[in-house]
Amino acid sequence: MTAVEAPPTPLAGRALELHPQVALRPEPFGALAYHYGNRRLVFLKHPDVVALVRTIGSHATVAEAFDVARIESSRRPTFERALQSLIDSEILRDRPR
Repeated sequence: MTAVEAPPTPLAGRALELHPQVALRPEPFGALAYHYGNRRLVFLKHPDVVALVRTIGSHATVAEAFDVARIESSRRPTFERALQSLIDSEILRDRPR
């Protein structure tokens, strides 16, 4: 590990997916995520977050999704906070194994 790289976080090793009861609607600012089960509406305010959320279920881990989406390591803590918020809102969930 170089001085620039951060150690992996527990979130980085998780396999996530968009909750099946969630619909994403594109908007000029990013997207709206609506959970039909708990009726939560969440604003995704950055196109990179929207792209990551749309594809995260097709990757083995969050870290792999970051790599494929070319999310720089300096930006990953911000994305991890966003993903954790989406997990807390039940927009994302752990993928069944």
